Amino acid sequence: MPVSNAMTIGSLAGDTGCSVPTIRYYEEIGLLPQASRRAGGHRVYGAADLRRLVFIRRCRDFGFSIPEVRKLVGLTGSPERDCTAARDLAEGHLAKVRRKLKELRALEHSLKTFVDDCDAQCAGGPAAACVILADLAMPAQASCCGGERKPRGSALRSHDKGRAGRA
Repeated sequence: MPVSNAMTIGSLAGDTGCSVPTIRYYEEIGLLPQASRRAGGHRVYGAADLRRLVFIRRCRDFGFSIPEVRKLVGLTGSPERDCTAARDLAEGHLAKVRRKLKELRALEHSLKTFVDDCDAQCAGGPAAACVILADLAMPAQASCCGGERKPRGSALRSHDKGRAGRA
């Protein structure tokens, strides 16, 4: 790699928004090829490294896991494959994002119920009588995101179901 086209790890980090430790990690796990080294041992990177790191960073910004990024990087170097593999990866990731959104909506509902119940029953009163604090002190029957230990799919925590009719 010509030195005139060489970038240090710091300049590569600055150009991509990745941290230096992240770049080293991507090299360690093989997402980014090992950098060439100057005589003094400093890493040097070229335009291809910059493009690949931008690609990896964009994949991570979209929430793709490291194994998914590895597959997508592999597809960029496989001109004989068609794009359905990339589409299928994106479609699978979209399904995960939609599940997370559903969990976040359930969490939002639970938190709104907390706030509404507090407003209706105890707002401004002593903290010891707060319905939010009382609910949070109950034994856990569900995750914070509404996923019950019973069959999945119920958006409300079991103690929220009784409150939903009161609000």
